[in-house]
Amino acid sequence: MTAAGGVTGAVPDRAGRPVLAIVGATGAVGTVMRSVVSERADIWGEIRLIASARSAGRRLEVRGGEVVVRALEPEVFDGVNLAMFDVPDEVSRQWAPVAAARGVVVIDKSGAFRMDPEVPLVVPEVNPETASNRPKGIVSVPNCTTLSMIVALAALHRAFALRELVAASYQAASGAGQAGSDALYDQLTKVAGNRTLGQRPGDIRAALGDGGPFGAPLAMNVVPWAGSLRDEGWSSEELKIRNETRKILDMPDLKVTSTCVRVPVVVGHSLALHAVFERPVTREQAQDVLRRSPGVLLVDDPAAGIYPTAADVTGIDPTLVGRVRQSLDDPCALDLFVSGDNLRKGAALNAAQIAELLAPALAG
Repeated sequence: MTAAGGVTGAVPDRAGRPVLAIVGATGAVGTVMRSVVSERADIWGEIRLIASARSAGRRLEVRGGEVVVRALEPEVFDGVNLAMFDVPDEVSRQWAPVAAARGVVVIDKSGAFRMDPEVPLVVPEVNPETASNRPKGIVSVPNCTTLSMIVALAALHRAFALRELVAASYQAASGAGQAGSDALYDQLTKVAGNRTLGQRPGDIRAALGDGGPFGAPLAMNVVPWAGSLRDEGWSSEELKIRNETRKILDMPDLKVTSTCVRVPVVVGHSLALHAVFERPVTREQAQDVLRRSPGVLLVDDPAAGIYPTAADVTGIDPTLVGRVRQSLDDPCALDLFVSGDNLRKGAALNAAQIAELLAPALAG
């Protein structure tokens, strides 16, 4: 069968288990990917670690053993059944088709193929059936901000029929890559203990400069910008939330608007959501749906100080959901707050879940 049918031309290892490659294994998400693969069910035969030529030869741990990193080149995909890519868009555009042409099922974390109509955009808790239809041999993983909300939002959509969404994101520094995390740590170091900052115009900029990858200082600040500039003042991150939500839910006309904000958090994206549905929904009904939804953990007791925070999601799988409220003005609308680990479910875990979904068809 072809890649679109679910079986590749590669040969599983002698134990009958498929061969997995992690491309971009030395990066921030690649590091989490190795951890996630090591923690989950042992379904893989050989695991190959692939990175740029400058990282080739390094020895990295995965599943309790050391694996030598290989340089990214066409031959490295020979014998591989499935490859998870966490590399920049331009690298994915070049190399994902190379791997697919050699019979590899590619799961790509970059933005290179997300809106390609011939590439499914998959969240296993939401639309797993779309992963089997992949004409190009590629499955795409949504943006980490979309993934921080979509599992909870889709559960509510199934129950009450989503009509409109307004989102405000509060995105961690690590969403800008390792450079983002490093920049925030550096800025926090510079301002630590200085109790005079933040009380006079311009003093934080004077202390921290231009803010590096954020466009403004992030320590002791919030920055209403994430991504690159698009038409009419929108950012690429804001348009990703709109376009990806529509594709995942198969609702091309869904009304979606968002504002993306960078906050001084290392790991953990959060979003405040205002969701309007076709049917009336009470707070208790919504909580019941969320409580029973895979991949979601309801933490919603404000009287006891219990609600989602970015500090609580680091290193865990589920999306935390709380502050659930029926709108004061519309019985068909809800307001809620969600938090998710942008490096875990927002990247590595979702890719690993897709891989596990497809693995049985690849085994010999």
